[in-house]
Amino acid sequence: MLTLVCSMLAFSLVGSVAPGPVCVVAVAAGAQAGLWRSSAYVLGASLGYTLMVLLVGLGLLGSLQHQPQLVRVLSWLGAGYLLYLAWRLATAQVALAGSDAADQVPGFWAGALAQWLNPKAWLFSTSGIGLFVSGNPASTQTLLLFCMLSLLMCLLGVGSWALAGHLLGQRLPGARAMRCFNRGMAALLVVSVAVILWY
Repeated sequence: MLTLVCSMLAFSLVGSVAPGPVCVVAVAAGAQAGLWRSSAYVLGASLGYTLMVLLVGLGLLGSLQHQPQLVRVLSWLGAGYLLYLAWRLATAQVALAGSDAADQVPGFWAGALAQWLNPKAWLFSTSGIGLFVSGNPASTQTLLLFCMLSLLMCLLGVGSWALAGHLLGQRLPGARAMRCFNRGMAALLVVSVAVILWY
């Protein structure tokens, strides 16, 4: 059992800390609004991903491997949403962490939606279910364990990116530096979109 838990932890942590669009937005939110105000986004992304794992594990969403059209539609929807987030970042009113204008950062629902439109999240959730749950005699308990560990690791992983953004945001010397930072994060999101559409 310990081996299974350690394997699930490692798999979930790798999935949550691997750079991707959700992490880029977490960094930008942390830099713009600070760790506390970006925590709603982190919580939304973590719970959104955990719900996805649960529904995939229960077989309610089917396997993406057998539905390439759904993967393509998901990719285009995700790309559109991420480009929208990139535009919002690039044109955001400049606010340093802790200011009132920092309230404009993505919140809970943006985090949850970002996961559901993120092909990386779908692939990790279906892969994890295939590795740890499918064919397991105690599949219900294993699924619940995997969901719990996925939630914890997602909170840790995405939260770490938000913390990194918060620490970086505290060191930006002023509004001009924050504007450049936001545009850099927007450019990274656009690159993420290109990678999603390439594969």
